[in-house]
Amino acid sequence: MDIVKVFGTNLRRLRTEKGYSQEKFAELCGLHRTYISDIECFTRNISIENVQKIADALEIESYKLFMEESL
Repeated sequence: MDIVKVFGTNLRRLRTEKGYSQEKFAELCGLHRTYISDIECFTRNISIENVQKIADALEIESYKLFMEESL
C-alpha cells in the first residue's frame, strides 16, 4: 500500500463528491489550495494535524482517509 496515494485518492474523491473545488475546500480546512493540490497529486507528505483538519472539513473520521477500500 502506498499511503500517500491512498490518502490523496480518497481526498480527491471525497472532496469532489461533496462538490468542493480545491480552493473552496482549502478555505474550509484553513490550508492553501496548492497544498491540497499537492496532496491529491501525491507529492506532499502531511502532518497529523492537517489530516485532522481535512477529515473535519469532510465531516468524516480521519482513519477513513487511509482506507484502500471504498468508504
